[in-house]
Amino acid sequence: MRVGIVGLGHQSLEDHIPALKESKDAEIVAVAETNKEKLENFLKENKGIKGYSCADDLIKNQKLDFVIVAIPHCKHCEVTKSCISNKIHVLKEKPFAMSLKEAVDIKKMAEKNNVQIVVTLQRRFNPIYSTFFQLVDKIGDIFYIDAVYTFHTDFPEEGWRGKKELAGGGCLIDMGYHLIDLLMWYFGLPNKVFADMSSVAKEGATYDAEDTARVTYRYDDKNIWGSLLVSRFIPPKQEFLNVYGTRGTIHLERGVIERYTTDGKIQESLKRENSWPSAAQDQIEYFVKIIKGQKKNINGPESHLDHMAFIEAAYQSKKDGCYVNPKKIKESIIQ
Repeated sequence: MRVGIVGLGHQSLEDHIPALKESKDAEIVAVAETNKEKLENFLKENKGIKGYSCADDLIKNQKLDFVIVAIPHCKHCEVTKSCISNKIHVLKEKPFAMSLKEAVDIKKMAEKNNVQIVVTLQRRFNPIYSTFFQLVDKIGDIFYIDAVYTFHTDFPEEGWRGKKELAGGGCLIDMGYHLIDLLMWYFGLPNKVFADMSSVAKEGATYDAEDTARVTYRYDDKNIWGSLLVSRFIPPKQEFLNVYGTRGTIHLERGVIERYTTDGKIQESLKRENSWPSAAQDQIEYFVKIIKGQKKNINGPESHLDHMAFIEAAYQSKKDGCYVNPKKIKESIIQ
């Protein structure tokens, strides 16, 4: 399949492009990048690939099967809709949209034009994460979930990620999207969300996209509650999900999943080393099968309405200072 890439940032250069070069199902035929120097350097090193300074030119001048969109959040919607209008399938970076309403609009447009959209979430293509479903029944009735994703950046105010208008929010809608995806995948959409967040971690800097967010959520029907901590200022770099049940605990992180007894003794463990890069290639091969009708799109627009409802409820909760029901927010937008 003929593939175009919009955006030559870190994700494209480190994940998507190497994966496409290894893929037997797809090839890069063109790229679009607004940074002239970055585009010229890429084209010098990759002969035979066409280069454009804007996404519209790439979309209009190339016959493409799908486009990979890896650009700042505020530009996602315009490029995605342009692809849909031209009957081009879209593999895009998270988040799915900047708001739930925008997500619904994209979903409707994609369905009308018979276009497939998938969000790149590598954890879904790593067996460490899918193994959770095999272990969860062994820990009894779940009562608490602890999700944490933090790292430290010296400059949270810099670039488009420091501006709420350009990013749609801060760390919650950006890096937090990965853990939110795991929560939606494993447990579904909760009915209560309470959040607080801040954008004051760096002295002397001015920015309005949150650097740190804490979200408490509850599934009343399952009698489960949990906490999500996301920060792009708090060290150390860590990412994990702990699920606590009446008969034990599951600890999950990038390279390992472990099951413990209630008193902390390890019962079983699965580790995977040197495997993360393959997830990008697995995503592309999965997307090709979706386009060919060989696989069902389980990571498409419909599923991401829950993600966006959770995020919207968190931001609304911060504003109102109370619990918010994301299911009601979702229902009100869809209607």
